[in-house]
Amino acid sequence: MTETNGQATLSRLFALIEGRKGKDPETSYTAQLLAGGVGKIAEKLGEEAIETVLAAVTGEREALIHESADLLYHLLVLLAARGIRPEDVFAELEKREGRSGIEEKCARKR
Repeated sequence: MTETNGQATLSRLFALIEGRKGKDPETSYTAQLLAGGVGKIAEKLGEEAIETVLAAVTGEREALIHESADLLYHLLVLLAARGIRPEDVFAELEKREGRSGIEEKCARKR
């Protein structure tokens, strides 16, 4: 998968998520999440983050891939619920590109 394909995949998934806003929660898991509100979405994202960490620690490659996909999906749902587009996150990452993590963190504290 190339960088462009990865971004295209995330963009398509985000468009699908956006399209589920206001849909019947009985027929769509994404609609259920969105109907539950930001608090519930954030809670689910936290659960997925923990599952991702556990998969990483246990060294189960396939589990880590699966949980990482779940984590990205739930992050996109949260972004959609808050009106943030993946491109906004990509732009923030691009601003940080070429800076050390330590330098970037120090800049945020000011």
